[in-house]
Amino acid sequence: QVQLVESGGGLVQAGGSLRLSCVASGRISSLNTMAWYRQIPGKPRELVARINSGDMTYYAHSVRDRFTITRDNAKNTVYLQMNSLKSEDTAVYYCNIVAQGIWEYWGQGTQVTVSS
Repeated sequence: QVQLVESGGGLVQAGGSLRLSCVASGRISSLNTMAWYRQIPGKPRELVARINSGDMTYYAHSVRDRFTITRDNAKNTVYLQMNSLKSEDTAVYYCNIVAQGIWEYWGQGTQVTVSS
């Protein structure tokens, strides 16, 4: 059973930074894509950033040049460094892993609140 546990969310002022972490426990293929999504109440969950097993990354336009996604395969961990935070970044952030293009796992979410 694979479980994802996020941490690092919280309250920060606009312009500040936060670093989210997501640790995957359990047996998981090394051929996987790790990602961060976010969701505002009443709106669909949206992809924020993604990194594959070859370290290729993708960023949503709204966070490009402000957020950085990285992974540590030895620790089964994915990080999201968020800089220059804006009020519109306020959301619940979810960790996601897709292994071998088949098995998909989600974390429980961590709240990020940016005050203006």
